[in-house]
Amino acid sequence: MSAEAANPGAHSRRRGRPRIDLRRLGRAALLGTPGRGRLPDAIGHMADAHRAHHPDADLTTLRTAYLLAESSHRGQFRKSGEPYITHPLAVTLILAELGAETTTLTASLLHDTVEDTEVTLDQVTREFGPEVAYLVDGVTKLEKVDYGAAAEPETFRKMLVATGNDVRVMSIKLADRLHNMRTLGVMRPEKQARIARVTRDVLIPLAERLGVQAIKTELEDLVFAILHPAEYERTRALIAENSSAGAALDAIAERVRGVLRDAGITAEVLIRPRHFVSVHRVSIKRGELRGTDFGRLLVLVGEDADCYGVLGELHTCFTPVISEFKDFIAAPKFNLYQSLHTAVAGPEGSVAEVLIRTHRMHTVAEAGVIALGNPSVPQESAEPSDGEPADGERADPTRPGWLSRLLEWQQSTPDSDAFWSSLRADLAQDREITVFGADGRVLGLPAGASCVDAAYAQHGEGAHACIGARVNGRLATLSTVLHDGDAVHLLFAQDTSGAPAPAEVHDAAWGPSPDWLEHARTPAARIAITTWLAAHPYGAEDPATAPPRSAPVTTEADRPAVAGAVVDLPDATVRLAGCCTPVPPDPVIGFAVRGGVVTVHRAECSAVARMATLDREPIPARWGEAAGCRVTLVAESFGRPHLLADLTEVIAVEGAAIVSATVEPPSEQRVRHTYTLALPDAAGLPALMRAMRQVPGVYDVSRSQHPAATG
Repeated sequence: MSAEAANPGAHSRRRGRPRIDLRRLGRAALLGTPGRGRLPDAIGHMADAHRAHHPDADLTTLRTAYLLAESSHRGQFRKSGEPYITHPLAVTLILAELGAETTTLTASLLHDTVEDTEVTLDQVTREFGPEVAYLVDGVTKLEKVDYGAAAEPETFRKMLVATGNDVRVMSIKLADRLHNMRTLGVMRPEKQARIARVTRDVLIPLAERLGVQAIKTELEDLVFAILHPAEYERTRALIAENSSAGAALDAIAERVRGVLRDAGITAEVLIRPRHFVSVHRVSIKRGELRGTDFGRLLVLVGEDADCYGVLGELHTCFTPVISEFKDFIAAPKFNLYQSLHTAVAGPEGSVAEVLIRTHRMHTVAEAGVIALGNPSVPQESAEPSDGEPADGERADPTRPGWLSRLLEWQQSTPDSDAFWSSLRADLAQDREITVFGADGRVLGLPAGASCVDAAYAQHGEGAHACIGARVNGRLATLSTVLHDGDAVHLLFAQDTSGAPAPAEVHDAAWGPSPDWLEHARTPAARIAITTWLAAHPYGAEDPATAPPRSAPVTTEADRPAVAGAVVDLPDATVRLAGCCTPVPPDPVIGFAVRGGVVTVHRAECSAVARMATLDREPIPARWGEAAGCRVTLVAESFGRPHLLADLTEVIAVEGAAIVSATVEPPSEQRVRHTYTLALPDAAGLPALMRAMRQVPGVYDVSRSQHPAATG
């Protein structure tokens, strides 16, 4: 961050007008006082705006850039008939008012020279240095002659990749689009609608994520007017009809000033009118609007601690609406935004929303990364601060999250149409959560992301072998939706420790299910899953040998049952209960049934309690000398290929014979296997159950507890 950008004291703005009026400044750039055939007032407005934020800025480079841009664009005109130079001047003025540093403004003046004139990138590099040339190249469009219909998506891909190294590239693009939207009226209606849709789907979300609220809100209003003209006119009429609505907020603002003055807190209390889209949204949410619904109070203070002091005074002297309180200072939004939000009850039941922040927070809330310069590049003039990365290490808090994910998944999407649709879907997710991996790694994911998304965010293609997860210590399916602060421990088929084996994850024996696409929110996960499924059209198993997943698989052995239990009833036939399959040394008890047969149950079996309620007489039972036994085990597992084969192999290795086996159809990626086994020695049961639990994908093995059959 540069010293200019880091100095909040350099920011001077007329009191009472904290919201940046970009429309007024844009008109000033276009309508500057004529003089000697040029626009001296335009460059003067820009210089004044720049010096307001950076008093010590050297304007020599800007003058040189202006002269090159003006001479290069001379003779070119916009569709409105204005000289083309008015466009880069207006774009640069927008950025200057938002606090951009000199390098950004220089590149902004030159941003169309390489694309539309004879100026080359080498010439820009020679005259202004590689940093300016990089920014100009980043916003230069690709030619339709070379790319055809793919020119627009590939141009955005190029800009986003450049933004990954320097966020100022996207800052210039946003200002460029804002001025183009302001002057879109000369275009054909169908072209206006197409540009407005791209602005809505791509540029507005990018402005939101970069924290540039001043540009975002105006773009929203301009898009609203083009794509929803009827709703726009109704909203405009509603605002016009309530032009005197500010009086209600004025009264509350004056009372707030008095409260803070009495408390000894130095603060600036301003009224912040809502923009058109905001009024439209509030009218949908609340129906009939009151005077206080057309704006919000903004309280600006000097220090972070003062924000909480103001909050305490407001909640003490007014009736707070607790449900409206949000603390974005302690927990900033992922787009750098910091502020306290609350609401207090005013006269006659009206409710006034209040934003509380420092002057520095307000600058960043309005201008986002534009106010921060370029955090990716160390600035020699910046004063070091505690915790600031050394040796040029990236300090931009937006880079490790959404932008890093976007840059990663776009590499796996060479197709322009797939990239374009994935980009719009990704940007439509406007909220982010933070989850923690098993190794303590922090993962930023969009709200609504599932364990599938966490797996691919952490392991890439290694997530193909993921079979489940533990969320906050509890077993969960991959479809489980994650929430902010969740701890996620992913489980893999190859390794019970929860780490995928790189040598095996690409084998067709392990792979995602098509169902995963229903739970994947991130493009990275969806692209990886789709790519794998396309490469393995028959899934992870050979279709000729894979058992049908929708039907139970049952096998029967021809062995007779051996009870191994003795009861105190002469000549009785003893049978072990199928509901609990007791084995030595389980405590057991018997009950006589038809035909002189005694059924032996485990003492804790639910059937024993049911027999007692029916006044059935229990028969004492104990284990005899016979070592063999029969038992029914239930294995709970996450579904994966070859699981049945792996379990039956373990059972055979442990010396048990399968009497019957039933595999229930998968439910929410979980599979239940029920095995009735004949063991040569009951003492081997614990070892068998341990071996079954160690099979990858199996998370529990237990004795059967299903109800006894009547008979």
